[in-house]
Amino acid sequence: VAAVETPHASRTVRVEFVASVPGGVAFTLEPEVNHMEVHPGQMYETHFRARNLTGSSLTAQAVPSVAPGAAARHFNKVECFCFTSQDFKPHEEQTLKLSFMVDTALPSHVDTLSLSYTYFTASN
Repeated sequence: VAAVETPHASRTVRVEFVASVPGGVAFTLEPEVNHMEVHPGQMYETHFRARNLTGSSLTAQAVPSVAPGAAARHFNKVECFCFTSQDFKPHEEQTLKLSFMVDTALPSHVDTLSLSYTYFTASN
């Protein structure tokens, strides 16, 4: 559980969202928004849309990465679709939730974080 912090209303950090799937995989993953301007210490929520483009059931798992790497420990995912795998029926689309907070201890020289997900699939 993330510690309760007093938000830094005077500081804004840009969080960019990137999503990809390996080549040749009939699946899409895209962020609802490409970026958000956030205040460290404040909770935020966004969503990603994933769609199975095949006629078969699939299970998918997102693997996250935060850049710059040295700042990754300051990006706290409170609720994330990356914590578990998702099952998709043929041609099913799902909206996947991400709740996060940027730690107030984020070094002052870091003004942009990039959160990227690679979505891997495995047949059921």
